[in-house]
Amino acid sequence: MSTVLQPAGAGNRRRIWRNAGAILGVGIVGFITLVAIFAPWLAPYDPFTIDLGRRVIPPMWMEGGTPANILGTDQLGRDYLSRLIYGARVSMIIGVATIITSGIIGTFLGVMGGFYGGRIDDAVVFAITARLSIPVVLVALAVAGLLGTSFTLVILVLGLLLWDRFAVVARSTTMQIRNLDYVAAARCAGCSPMIVLLKEVLPNIATHLAVVATLEMALAILLEAALSFLGLGVPPPLPSWGLMISEAKEYMFFSPWVIMIPGIALFILVLGVNLLGDALRDMLGTDLSR
Repeated sequence: MSTVLQPAGAGNRRRIWRNAGAILGVGIVGFITLVAIFAPWLAPYDPFTIDLGRRVIPPMWMEGGTPANILGTDQLGRDYLSRLIYGARVSMIIGVATIITSGIIGTFLGVMGGFYGGRIDDAVVFAITARLSIPVVLVALAVAGLLGTSFTLVILVLGLLLWDRFAVVARSTTMQIRNLDYVAAARCAGCSPMIVLLKEVLPNIATHLAVVATLEMALAILLEAALSFLGLGVPPPLPSWGLMISEAKEYMFFSPWVIMIPGIALFILVLGVNLLGDALRDMLGTDLSR
């Protein structure tokens, strides 16, 4: 009687593709990513072109709407669909750049503390505790108020404030695997600590960090939208979804769609990222003992 061996994780992958939430999350994030990449070719108009003669035109399905502006125009006559498409690019760039920055910082600190222990671990724990005592939104508001608003500054501020979860997860998982057989075998074979970290430790904690990255990406997108709504995030005229909501708040009672459209887009993106995180958790969940 023969036995068919399947690659590790094959069953998990099959379960994911039978999970409607996972498919929805992958589809949403994939679609918005493609929209962000091909924004110059998808946007029907220049998102920065102002036409005061066409201010606050409703979407085409509402009374007064026109097919020339499918989602209408904003308070300055700019095409809302074009700004929404370019807003996806702003949100995705900030989300990805933030998790790269915070991921590098948090993973480095967590792996160093978990692998070496002792005073290094004490210093890492102190850094994590100090970071957790700092309110992210308050610090971001203070920095933006002191240094002004810019696209790069938003990425740097969020990246330097959202590394704690990476550090906690990297530290705890590294502590679990640092004394396992394959790590000990690498040490006995004469591998340097750097080689052990790069070839044995990091590949085995990457699955956990990938899930953390999706959670932090969703948080970064929401924080950017909140800062932009308060006027301390992405500076105008960049088409950030949070800034679009902020600029439209004066018209919310007369033309509620100007707030609803970017708000729904923001909700869908964050929902998709969180569903993708759940899918990654199911697919990448592995036993640390190999």
